[in-house]
Amino acid sequence: MMNAQAQTWEQMHATKGDAITHFNEDKFGLFIHWGIHSVLGGMYKGERMDDIESPEPNDACWIQARARIPRVEYRELMGQFDPVNFNADEYVSLVKEAGMKYIVITSKHHDGFALWDSKVSDFDMGSTPSKRNLVKELYNACERQGIDFGVYYSHNIDWNDAHDCNIKFFCDATDEVWPEPADFKGKKRRPMGANLWDPSENTFDQYLVNKAYPQVRELLEMFPNMKFMWYDFAHFLSKEQSFKFYQMVYQLNPNVIVTDRVGHDLGDFNIPGDNKIPNPEDMGGKHWETVGTFNNSWGYKEYDKDFKSPYELIYWITAIASRGGNYMLNIGPKGDGTIPQESVDNLKEIGKWMSVNGKAIYGTKMWKVSREGEDAQKMLGTGHRAAHGFTSNFTTSDFWFTSKGNKVYAIALERDKTALIKSFADEEIKEVKLLGYEKKLKWEHTSEGLKVTLPKNKTQQVGFTLEVTLSNNESTKVK
Repeated sequence: MMNAQAQTWEQMHATKGDAITHFNEDKFGLFIHWGIHSVLGGMYKGERMDDIESPEPNDACWIQARARIPRVEYRELMGQFDPVNFNADEYVSLVKEAGMKYIVITSKHHDGFALWDSKVSDFDMGSTPSKRNLVKELYNACERQGIDFGVYYSHNIDWNDAHDCNIKFFCDATDEVWPEPADFKGKKRRPMGANLWDPSENTFDQYLVNKAYPQVRELLEMFPNMKFMWYDFAHFLSKEQSFKFYQMVYQLNPNVIVTDRVGHDLGDFNIPGDNKIPNPEDMGGKHWETVGTFNNSWGYKEYDKDFKSPYELIYWITAIASRGGNYMLNIGPKGDGTIPQESVDNLKEIGKWMSVNGKAIYGTKMWKVSREGEDAQKMLGTGHRAAHGFTSNFTTSDFWFTSKGNKVYAIALERDKTALIKSFADEEIKEVKLLGYEKKLKWEHTSEGLKVTLPKNKTQQVGFTLEVTLSNNESTKVK
């Protein structure tokens, strides 16, 4: 039941403790970026979008903005969007096999197209050949298979219906490709994302009242057990507008938690940035989630084959968990609903690792140290990863730590016959186990640290994880 006394953001946020804790314990989830942009696959009139000169992001979801595709022309893609290969139960089964605990899907991305038959718009699945409610199919499959469900909704940017996305009032446009705003009001915002090449005839307020607010209500009423409202890109919203989007969610379902991208620091959990692993102290005391791409594009881009390997993805999962965060890994299905085979294969490989080592990830917290070894791999965003790749130099002296009660998990990505973990030198150790190994482990505790003799790696799995039970209950204390 909604707390009738909760009126301010602080009061509403304070009631969500259990929901936020549950989210943080899930640790690992799947993001799905899908829509009519997937039909293009990053190509426009035979040209790769990478080769189109534009200030807009080089991501397949942004192809309409990057190529300045007129709204009437872009809407024609609805006739080609026929997801004949989409089977929601198969998607969710793959998620479970990968060891993931939740799914978030782009119910409406920046182009304004809705993956369900909306009552307030005809730019939706109701205007496609199949007329399927793809979001509802996925929600139902999650309900059947016990996977948490959430929706992504682009609330500020909508290139089909949101006029200029409110940029006139909240942007200092200095680039010559952008016309002068009518009124700066002393504010400065990046012009990225606003539809200034072919804006709709609506005012932004009309978009909010007639489309955005009603669609958020539709989603919350359609999915009573949903867990997350993943708003995105609030650069041009006023604080009052961001608060309205947060308050609507609370009034319709107070157990749904909201991303900080609702705007103006009004979210329940933080997103440090795409493909970024942050310092926990920079997250303002809130739980956080890193979102990452499988290759270098959120939406399907047919020629981007720079897929992260299982080894790299296990690093992301481990490094993020050691800092107390969640990791939501994205796939970009093709227009027909097919998941790229590289993503399928690598998710299954991750699942094999998680089936053994997931105990060190799910439901864990930070220990007093998160890392032992040399400086960690730098992950500074999508562009950084695309430019520099994954250049790991991890050794058998590198460890990442998580904790649960009086148990500390030491995760390694490389393996030798023995291991020395110096961070346990001053701890009182009661027991040491190797996850996935049933026999008694040979170990000793010295002034140098914990020394362990490792059995042969018969399954050739990546690294190993030690479960170290401490004699006291100090494992959850963070320095």
